[in-house]
Amino acid sequence: MDETSYLQQYRKEDYDRPSVTVDLVLLTIRDGALQVLLTRRQEHPFRGKLALPGVFVGTDETLDEAAERALSRKTGLSGIYFEQLYTWGALGRDPRMRVISVSYYALVPWEKISHPNREAEFYPVQEAADASDLAFDHAQIIRYARERIRNKISYTDIAFSLVGEEFTLPELQKVYEIILGVPLYKANFRKKIADRIEVTDKMTTGDKHRPSRIYRKKHLT
Repeated sequence: MDETSYLQQYRKEDYDRPSVTVDLVLLTIRDGALQVLLTRRQEHPFRGKLALPGVFVGTDETLDEAAERALSRKTGLSGIYFEQLYTWGALGRDPRMRVISVSYYALVPWEKISHPNREAEFYPVQEAADASDLAFDHAQIIRYARERIRNKISYTDIAFSLVGEEFTLPELQKVYEIILGVPLYKANFRKKIADRIEVTDKMTTGDKHRPSRIYRKKHLT
């Protein structure tokens, strides 16, 4: 039998077909803390519980496209940093049926966020990660995302996704400190990131502190 004939007689209904979802961990920094977007579920199961934004993956879209759709639907945002986090497939994680979830995390500066829809709000990651009443296994997903960015911040540029295109060095250092959960020595920090930033000709104005130089991320060629 050739492949064409095989595919013509193949009975896909003979096999179980788990559903696939995408769950999105959207992270920002607000009020001096790392925060995550959660939605209030309007339907069963877990009606009324907080959950990560998510969608079922369509048969005609990729996983990344589904993640972008979830992001746009819940926040109106597009074109921001996101990447795949982990695949969650424990039995019974969804009481409706067999559901496998591919989680993503996205990072965005607070200044870029317009208020999300009325069913969604930002909560401190520490609070959400320790919550016992989040829907599904979403507290576990949030904890995993927090550890992922803590690990990646030391050897990637993901911290720049949580500040604007232009920033002061104290602002950037604060992002690192919030994610790592420890204070950093100013001189050591600036030495470490020196080759990743470049100074602009601008200074901060209008605040009670002495003016600070404004920097931007260096685009390497």
